[in-house]
Amino acid sequence: MPTRRLPPALARLLRLVTLFENSLLIALLALMVSLAGAQILFRNLLDSSILGVDQLLRLLVLWVALLGAVAASREARHIGVDVISRWLPARRRAGVRALTDLFTITVCALLTWHAWRFVQSERAVGEMAFGAIPVWIAQLILPAAFALIALRYLLLLVHHARQSLGREEI
Repeated sequence: MPTRRLPPALARLLRLVTLFENSLLIALLALMVSLAGAQILFRNLLDSSILGVDQLLRLLVLWVALLGAVAASREARHIGVDVISRWLPARRRAGVRALTDLFTITVCALLTWHAWRFVQSERAVGEMAFGAIPVWIAQLILPAAFALIALRYLLLLVHHARQSLGREEI
């Protein structure tokens, strides 16, 4: 979504959030590659392994995948089926996009709610993931990612609705 049409404070906040998301995604991906490489070297050269790395790598894959989904949702750069709306006039296409944005927000809001309930149930169990880190902390990415995607699509919904009403240029 273009930030030039947003109030300066909101545009700045979105740029900071984007910078944070990108930095976190790069850091986690670098950590994942480094740990996997180290694990391969330890297994092949030293005939041993780093304790807990396999479980941490599985968790990092989840975090990187969900942060990647958040990044893809920034400008609706995700997998989508666009069979009919590509032949519609621009304003009607924006209206259809607004409807799909609303559907996406609804689905992501439901996923956020249920992911939050899942994290709460894991918190009640009290199981540990790594040393002193509880499982529920590692799973916080689930509601956080879906909430961020819903928020991004809320901004896109406003943008597409304004386009469909002729209040913004397409």
